[in-house]
Amino acid sequence: MRDPKPRLIDRFDPMGAGPSYPWSNKIERVLWQAVWLLLFRYSPTPFFGWRRMLLRLFGADIAPGVRIHSSAKVWLPRNLTIGARSLIGPGVRLYDQGRIVIGERTVISQYAHLCASSHDVRDVDFRLVERPIRVGSACWIAAEAFVGPGVTVGDGAVLSARGVLFDDVGELEICRGNPAIPIGKREQL
Repeated sequence: MRDPKPRLIDRFDPMGAGPSYPWSNKIERVLWQAVWLLLFRYSPTPFFGWRRMLLRLFGADIAPGVRIHSSAKVWLPRNLTIGARSLIGPGVRLYDQGRIVIGERTVISQYAHLCASSHDVRDVDFRLVERPIRVGSACWIAAEAFVGPGVTVGDGAVLSARGVLFDDVGELEICRGNPAIPIGKREQL
């Protein structure tokens, strides 16, 4: 189900170059980027617990058993929730200006991109619009797939490799293409 009231960001920088966040948000992101680069990015592959701890220190809600690869990028950890035993693969981008919630036992494969914001193209000021993404439990977002702002992916759904999803997907649906369309259903979770 789509979020009925997307959050508009209407603060602007003094130069009028577009939407901006408060200084506290910017400082938090700079600190996170430093931690990501120095302690997260180059941690050995099996150090999943270490990376979970670092994300939790910055406010992420990460359940036990989550495996996040060191090359995965998270924009702002406090906007991220991941359920137990899920996998975030190498090179995944979780662009969570808006909230991203991922269920249990879900796989986000290598180089997939989840983007929880966009710009209001009808607005002369081109304001940023945060629209949360929800990916259910036992889902698979395959390699290099894109999930757009405000999308809800039902439990057990699959988005094929390089699929592009801008609309909600129901439980157990299998989707592919650009834009992604349902091509079938999984039998069970």
